Amino acid sequence: MSIAIWIFIVNDDDSIQRFPLARFERLIERNPKERLPQYAGKRIRYVEVALELEQREPVGILRILYLILPFDSEGRVDAAEQEKERRLGVEMMSPILMDRDSKQVVEARHRFAKRRFDNEYRWKPTQEIESAIMEAIFEPY
Repeated sequence: MSIAIWIFIVNDDDSIQRFPLARFERLIERNPKERLPQYAGKRIRYVEVALELEQREPVGILRILYLILPFDSEGRVDAAEQEKERRLGVEMMSPILMDRDSKQVVEARHRFAKRRFDNEYRWKPTQEIESAIMEAIFEPY
């Protein structure tokens, strides 16, 4: 048994297309040779699926994330937005050291950061999109 990550891009018309993981990783790493000019200046929806494989065939889904990827004017992942997303990720972590004796102060910054992250970098799929993803994963096998 093994695990694989599959990436799907969701187009404006809600159609999906599988996207090569290696290319996606180059985009995220901001490789200067990797860009998608058709998405320049846009925020696109994508889906990251962690799959359980047996003999290289999907047998189960471990996790599905519905995320948004912002692009700059040249069709590369927007560096400023990427940094903002990382900062929100850190802010979402619960504080380790808190004044646990104080009943008046409630530490909620991590909750607000999670809300901001969800509002800016996540999306909710329709039933049709979810079905198309399931079909793309399991139907060829």
